[in-house]
Amino acid sequence: MKNVIVGQSGGPTAVINSSLLGVFKTAKDRGADTVYGMVHGIKGLLDGDVVDLSTRIKTDLDMDLLKRTPSSFLGSCRYKLPDIEGNEKTYDKIFAMLKKLEIYAFFYIGGNDSMDTIKKLSDYGEKIKSSIRFIGVPKTIDNDLAITDHTPGYGSAAKYIAATTKEIIRDGLVYDYPVVSVIEVMGRNAGWLTAATALAKGEDCEGVDEIYLPERVFDIDKFVERMGKLLKQNRSIVIAVSEGVKVADGRYVCELSDHVDYVDAFGHKQLAGTARFLAGKVAEKYGVKTRAIELSSLQRCASHIMARIDMTEAFNAGGAAVKAAFEGLTGQVITLKRVSDDPYMCITEPADVHYIANVEKKVPLEWITDDGANVKPELVHYIYPLIQAEIAPLWINGLPRHIRLHATSTIKGKK
Repeated sequence: MKNVIVGQSGGPTAVINSSLLGVFKTAKDRGADTVYGMVHGIKGLLDGDVVDLSTRIKTDLDMDLLKRTPSSFLGSCRYKLPDIEGNEKTYDKIFAMLKKLEIYAFFYIGGNDSMDTIKKLSDYGEKIKSSIRFIGVPKTIDNDLAITDHTPGYGSAAKYIAATTKEIIRDGLVYDYPVVSVIEVMGRNAGWLTAATALAKGEDCEGVDEIYLPERVFDIDKFVERMGKLLKQNRSIVIAVSEGVKVADGRYVCELSDHVDYVDAFGHKQLAGTARFLAGKVAEKYGVKTRAIELSSLQRCASHIMARIDMTEAFNAGGAAVKAAFEGLTGQVITLKRVSDDPYMCITEPADVHYIANVEKKVPLEWITDDGANVKPELVHYIYPLIQAEIAPLWINGLPRHIRLHATSTIKGKK
């Protein structure tokens, strides 16, 4: 018997369920008896919260809806497994549950922190000589996983950000008086998402005036000074800034105004308020109308504007994970390798999780202008292929139709 289990973890994306479908469909096609889903990731598994996915994904329509449904179908978590040494009881409990479910392979769809889970489970499996395979499936809109060219979820988020930026630029030009719009984009330590605002520039759009990424130290005084110069040149100014930009002493800009209380299990502070702080500084200095626009969770749940190439690669990554496990690999993460830009071609390859977990890939400094206020064409060229093509939602009564998991289908404490 070959049963497999899959979970989703961390922040969701518009295409994370395509990876789930890739795991489910490929596992069934390769002869898996049951494909279980962990409800709320590894935490759900510890709680005995597991679902037989065949009871929820029954028809071709279910599969089509799943591909078009944003967020994590199985639910997510931000649960950090403890270090193995001194916490063997936690791992023994996990492996006992996997044994009870007769699990052959374990798949986890997520980002940096989720790959830490794969690393620890595969290490413990090797320690106790378990035959269970552990494979990571990449997911993160932040695009900050090491080794892989890019991550599923990033392309669709970049597409939404670029399209929304174009609309914000058009909106700012309607008035005959100065307006400064500051767009705050997700990105704690890596500026890949904020860089996508550069794609707005084209023959039909002026583009953003400046772009600030967390890879460069942010100087508030210089920023305010630059706004003064721009106000003398333009009626409307649009600035894009990563939520995680920091000043020279290491503090996040958002911490300079609002006290940040929430910290997740991995030690990440909740970041918000960067755009409000900077817009306030400009308004105070120059007495002009300003807007602070936080894209927030919109950039990761906009499935109505997902990139078809992103959805396809997400599905392929899930399928490649199953293939790797069924061929005997463990402790691996599926990566995307770009083999051609024109035409764009990308393949999947497994890579050792130890080189990916807890490693953050940042935007190369050579792709950022020397003054730190914009990005170079090389970065735009890198992003463009990842936002291509579209997939239409299934519209019902004028709104996109999604599929959802009902809690009544979970299996708790299965014998």
